[in-house]
Amino acid sequence: MRRRQFGSIRKLPSGSYQVAYWLEGKRQIGPKTFSTKADASAYLATVEADVVRGAWINPELTETRFEVVANQWLRSNSSKRESSIARDVGILNNHVLPVLGHRAIGSIRPAVIQSLVDSWTSTYSANSVNRHYATVRSVFSYAEAAELIVRTPCRGIRLPRIRQVERPVLSSEELEALSEALGPINNLFMWCGALLGLRWSEIAGLTRDRIDLDSETLSVDRQLRRDGTLGAPKSDAGTRMLVCPKWMIEEFREVFDLLDKGDAELIFTTDLGTPLNYTNWRQRMWLPACEEAGLPGLRFHDLRAMAATALVASGTDVKTAQTRLGHSSSRMTLDIYARATQAADRKAAQDVSEFLRPGRN
Repeated sequence: MRRRQFGSIRKLPSGSYQVAYWLEGKRQIGPKTFSTKADASAYLATVEADVVRGAWINPELTETRFEVVANQWLRSNSSKRESSIARDVGILNNHVLPVLGHRAIGSIRPAVIQSLVDSWTSTYSANSVNRHYATVRSVFSYAEAAELIVRTPCRGIRLPRIRQVERPVLSSEELEALSEALGPINNLFMWCGALLGLRWSEIAGLTRDRIDLDSETLSVDRQLRRDGTLGAPKSDAGTRMLVCPKWMIEEFREVFDLLDKGDAELIFTTDLGTPLNYTNWRQRMWLPACEEAGLPGLRFHDLRAMAATALVASGTDVKTAQTRLGHSSSRMTLDIYARATQAADRKAAQDVSEFLRPGRN
């Protein structure tokens, strides 16, 4: 007995063929017509195969506009930081939605994504292009997980290569000069970055109760957000306790005596006692001090990179360095932040030379 065909085919007055089938309690009409009955039958066979293997997607869902799916994706992660959401919204509004926003999510193919990436590459840095693409890829991954599309078009996309940023490695004399230029209190802020590897927001969010003078430790479990409130660290790895050198603990003690603040109050604030603003602090304190110390162009984040370099160069094991810096992986510690110092490089050259040609040095 011949098996009953999945769906139905009817010939339209125009001479083309239209397919229909019942799924999810509704009569589904094929998204297009076919010139021959054989083509229509082949399409129905494809739909039936998708249904059997659980890969069928309602065509109505694939017609959802990209901008609608992007907004659904933005709302799907309630734990994402406000700054990250603001960054994603900016990327979507400025670089993605003008091109893809009106298109059906299921109509976008890899070639469209590659063309978009290529247009960015001609204008923006490799870092920016990769960041823009990561946002687009996340939207399509959400669409795939939500079964709006069968497969993401973000496949085999060629991205510009990100080159490692060269960060300065300052000498102890240069760090001392910068410390003097910053003056009291602000120089302690600087040493928290250079010595402990703290992020600017982590230092700006320190309160007195996070410094234990007796155990000589500093606890990081919050950071100052852009709106002046305290929030969770950048990641779970960002929550950590760091041992401080004795001289730093003594300087904290002097600052506490000078400021006479309560345990829950911020240690580093403006002259009015309000939370610091990075842009204002950079313009009024950091840039003038760098100029005075002969270090123009130095970024505060460069201190964090120097802390990583000092940890690795001094022989600290990678796991400890990773923990102190609050990195989620040791690869980030080594590949992104740590830089080989000239002294370490010279020693390596001598060691290899002595091993291969002993007595030549």
